[in-house]
Amino acid sequence: MAIDKNQIAQRIARELKDGYYVNLGIGIPTLVANYIPAGINVVLQSENGLLGMGPFPEAGKEDPDLINAGKQTITTIPGSSFFDSAMSFGMIRAGKVDLTVLGAMEVSDTGDIANWKIPGKMVKGMGGAMDLVASAKNIIVAMMHTNPKGESKLLPACSLPLTGVRCVKKVLTDLALMDITDEGFLLLERAPGVSVDEIQAKTAGRLVVRGEIPEMVFG
Repeated sequence: MAIDKNQIAQRIARELKDGYYVNLGIGIPTLVANYIPAGINVVLQSENGLLGMGPFPEAGKEDPDLINAGKQTITTIPGSSFFDSAMSFGMIRAGKVDLTVLGAMEVSDTGDIANWKIPGKMVKGMGGAMDLVASAKNIIVAMMHTNPKGESKLLPACSLPLTGVRCVKKVLTDLALMDITDEGFLLLERAPGVSVDEIQAKTAGRLVVRGEIPEMVFG
């Protein structure tokens, strides 16, 4: 069975390292804030001007003045700081963010990402994604493996307007965890109960399978 969005976020949280400064994109990535492993000290950065995000607030305890870049209400942690978006993007462009977790509509097997626009549909702006993909030291994409029509979102080449070129390092979907290598998507882990054959069938880009592929472990 495929894993859900919260399980994707939980697995990504295991990629965090002590001392990291991390930016979480809109959508599935924001859920990572709820699964920071015990004993790991990371600082979550938001491009709308915040260092030190905590998990989502409990129902009834939301503060409408505390939001992330996706306009979701959040909490802060001791030592959190607020500043304008110019300062925030200065941090991003200066390479101060160790890891960025982004959602995507498409990812190519060479690490290109398309996540900001579908032609013909209104978009308010590209947000901070282009700055993040150009500046972050490490980029992980969290996404569904296929679109609502069942078509693969992991492609030989993106069909949608690109956000960044050869910048994605790792992709985690509801079916699999993959590194992006010169040979394509290198399969590292599979969702519990999901076969390698199913992942292969739903991956349009090059998929590299070496040996036995373990199931994901959460927590």
